[in-house]
Amino acid sequence: MAIECLVLGAGQEVGKSCVVVTINGKRIMFDCGMHMGYDDHRRYPDFSLISKSRDFDHSLDCVIITHFHLDHVGALPYFTEVCGYNGPIYMTYPTKALAPLMLEDFRKVLVDRRGEEEQFTSLHISQCMEKVIAVDLKQTVQVDDDLQIRAYYAGHVLGAAMFYAKVGDSAMVYTGDYNMTPDRHLGAAQIDRLELDLLITESTYATTIRDSKYAREREFLKAVHECVAGGGKVLIPTFALGRAQELCILLDDYWERMNLKVPIYFSAGLTIQANLYYKILISWTSQKVKETYATRNAFDFKHVHNFDRSLINAPGPCVLFATPGMISGGFSLEVFKQWAPCEMNLITLPGYCVAGTVGHKLMSGKPTKINLDKDTQIDVRCQIHQLSFSPHTDSKGIMDLTKFLSPRNVILVHGEKPKMVSLKERIQTELRIPCYLPANCDAVHIPSTIYVKAHASNTFIRSCLNPNFRFLKRSKEDNSDQVLRNTNPTAPLQVNDERVAEGILIMEKGKKARVVHQDDLLLMLRQKKHDVQFAYCCAAQLDNLEETRNRDDALGLSDKCSSLQLLFKELSNYFSGVNIQDLGEHLQVESFHVSVCLKDNCPYRIIDNSQREAVTVYFCCSWSAADEKLAWEIISAMERFNLIDNLPCRNSISSTN
Repeated sequence: MAIECLVLGAGQEVGKSCVVVTINGKRIMFDCGMHMGYDDHRRYPDFSLISKSRDFDHSLDCVIITHFHLDHVGALPYFTEVCGYNGPIYMTYPTKALAPLMLEDFRKVLVDRRGEEEQFTSLHISQCMEKVIAVDLKQTVQVDDDLQIRAYYAGHVLGAAMFYAKVGDSAMVYTGDYNMTPDRHLGAAQIDRLELDLLITESTYATTIRDSKYAREREFLKAVHECVAGGGKVLIPTFALGRAQELCILLDDYWERMNLKVPIYFSAGLTIQANLYYKILISWTSQKVKETYATRNAFDFKHVHNFDRSLINAPGPCVLFATPGMISGGFSLEVFKQWAPCEMNLITLPGYCVAGTVGHKLMSGKPTKINLDKDTQIDVRCQIHQLSFSPHTDSKGIMDLTKFLSPRNVILVHGEKPKMVSLKERIQTELRIPCYLPANCDAVHIPSTIYVKAHASNTFIRSCLNPNFRFLKRSKEDNSDQVLRNTNPTAPLQVNDERVAEGILIMEKGKKARVVHQDDLLLMLRQKKHDVQFAYCCAAQLDNLEETRNRDDALGLSDKCSSLQLLFKELSNYFSGVNIQDLGEHLQVESFHVSVCLKDNCPYRIIDNSQREAVTVYFCCSWSAADEKLAWEIISAMERFNLIDNLPCRNSISSTN
């Protein structure tokens, strides 16, 4: 079986995250986002690639949303209420609570302020949310008989989760967006060590290693303080949920310590609602926020107030948080138009900005003019300050997570191609894990693992417990490639217990797999055991046999014993590390037997008439198929020390019951 990954969004780009994974026949959509940089057909994923007939209920087993950001959830009401998907949707409780706020705010900006065609209505959003099944962290959810999912804490924003999915023996993790370092209001991502075939991870900051969080905070506070001290206005474009709360905690604490009276504003009622949810969902925040909750709620801001639209051109300094974060439209764009031409003002961009947005253009250099459309051009004389307060992990965090999980394969999404290529090379070189970075609408096929549970027979288990001794003479010199000559005939024995579980896997249709011993199989098949033995009768010329025979005759030894002893001596000297046993009637090494053949017409003998007069003695050799390699090594050695005139033919075999 294989895992297929179809990337509908965030392939070699940041925006409209949407990945459809087929795992052992089950099909899951991870995230259903929109692209903030486009206002045409590229805004949404191409759902037709899931099903040409648009029968999404039968094409998908479930949809999983990792968090409430629009590039991960923005297309969900369109997919469910316009495209017609009615299957299960899973997300965490905070995501289910906060996603409708984000979606409704976006709808208002799109329709009420931009005057664009409505893609989905407020009713669509509420109907979509009715289909959602909320899950807790580390809660194992059985989607159906085969598919189970589990959410893990991802940091990033309130309620963000990585999702683990398992079907049969195949398993994977889709990270969504995550942060491997804690900040002021959220903890670091946490996940169990899992056995994974595939990890799909974001790679927003694929090549970036951030400096100290405290250094970044000091730099940010210094820039803001200098601007307002000089009478300027500070615009902080941010999404209403996530970085807004992080930076509000930071500024509120700094204002209190420095006793500053310059007003800090929030631009939208949405953030007021969001802060209410943050107060309720304290258990999803950082350890520090939870510890101080009893005495003070970190989201009760003393110096942060609501902003009235009439204050845009009011005199005097101020700090304003305005949505959306990338200045892609909405109130942040409206304020930017008014404040950008003034040199005293400051625009600080604390997060990632998608290509095509005003924020991205400001981060790409120091433009003096920005064209919003063919009729609108903005003079940019204000200060631009870029600082990474992004809740995404950096390249070190991605590598740390990948090393910790050690999946068999990695797919990178949600990043910029050149940086993703660099990260891919690091993963493959340093971690030796195959890595892929598919583009939008591309599919990747990943081999998956299948484990078969098998019952073991009692005979098989007993055979595994029995000792399997191997006796080797310990040579003075250890050579793993070849046993060298050793003139010491009394080298001590080396005893090894090499237990090998040798069994037979039986898989019958409709029955559980079994591992049995070969004796069990014979009984099942009602067959007798057949041992295949190789045999050859070697014609040998022993040049020094006469001298040996004369000496041994005085001791009363027969020709037969003399021949075997001579052979034993030669073999023992040559194979100094092998235990050759002299059993009187024959010599034995493992299953290889050699004895003097006294038969006049041995069926395993091959010799022509020209050799008969030169032959002094015949040796009968036999061995089993398991020791064929050993047998040919011994026979080859016998030839080298001039005991055998010709090598035996491999096709001479016998079968004995």
